[in-house]
Amino acid sequence: MSTTSKKMNIFERYLTVWVAVCMAAGVVLGKLFPGITAALSAMEFAEGSHVNVPIVVLIWLMIFPMMLKIDFGSIVQVGRNPRGLFITLFVNWLVKPFSMFVLGWLFFKVIFSQWITPDQADQFMAGVIILAAAPCTAMVFVWSYLTDGDPAYTLVQVAVNDLLMLVLFVPVVGLLLGVSGVPVNYQTLVLAVTLFVVLPLVAASILRRILITSHGLEWFNTRFVAIFQPITVVALLVTLVVIFAFQAENITEKAFFVVLIAIPILIQVYFNSSLVYGLMRLFKVPHNVASPGALIGASNFFELAVATAIALYGPGSGAALATVVGVLVEVPVMLSVCGICNRTRHWFAR
Repeated sequence: MSTTSKKMNIFERYLTVWVAVCMAAGVVLGKLFPGITAALSAMEFAEGSHVNVPIVVLIWLMIFPMMLKIDFGSIVQVGRNPRGLFITLFVNWLVKPFSMFVLGWLFFKVIFSQWITPDQADQFMAGVIILAAAPCTAMVFVWSYLTDGDPAYTLVQVAVNDLLMLVLFVPVVGLLLGVSGVPVNYQTLVLAVTLFVVLPLVAASILRRILITSHGLEWFNTRFVAIFQPITVVALLVTLVVIFAFQAENITEKAFFVVLIAIPILIQVYFNSSLVYGLMRLFKVPHNVASPGALIGASNFFELAVATAIALYGPGSGAALATVVGVLVEVPVMLSVCGICNRTRHWFAR
């Protein structure tokens, strides 16, 4: 039994299997009960807003527990290893979204143009751009742990990324979608960031401070945060069922769309993680910082990406489908990056 399998719970170890099961269940639901799917899809905060009420509730149930784990006080530790932090920030914000733009254009506009329509190409491009512009997720803590990464560095990186997301996500996504010729509603984009980053981040930070002050850090981490673990898991799986129910027609008409979308995502993930890892070695960063850096470069905040794509283009859009494909490939890709980092530990000085 590998170290990876020993240290991951059954949900984390087989997340890709659960995602595939939920995809199938969602498609079956959408095909057999179109009335239910239509009713869920029509539940919007305002007519034509695409901000779907069930999705908002489910995304909050996933995001809020993750936000509770983030200690913004850890940012004072940035000076411990600034090279590692600067490398990952450089790749996350100056390389990752733009490399995904190039790969999306190459595959969807050129290589796959004989199989998909121009409108589908635009939608898929929008989805992968949104996915790439949302770096880092709480699952990074799991991946970092599996490679003996520095937990303090990982925490700092997640906290800094969340703060940068507040100011960079909207302009980066807006710029790349505009260059791609994909229509983007900035008001809806700002609303998505407010709903799925700003509000849960502020609420979680306030609640975290209150509970730690009154009950202590150990109680907060071992008792209170643990309560949300099954809720988060169920919310993720139900979200996937709902989204794939919305996508049932698209998927059954041409099921190979999932494969087409996965190809540039896989290339981009391995490119960015390799770039981070190589730069870490070049600048003589320790392995316990280099490995979580590579994993952060490969990981996406897919909850935000899915919610934003739905808010901008609707739950049945190609953009929403592209972000969900990102969820499907996330776990096997991240486990493979973990394996590479563990096998190449000797590349780095002790």
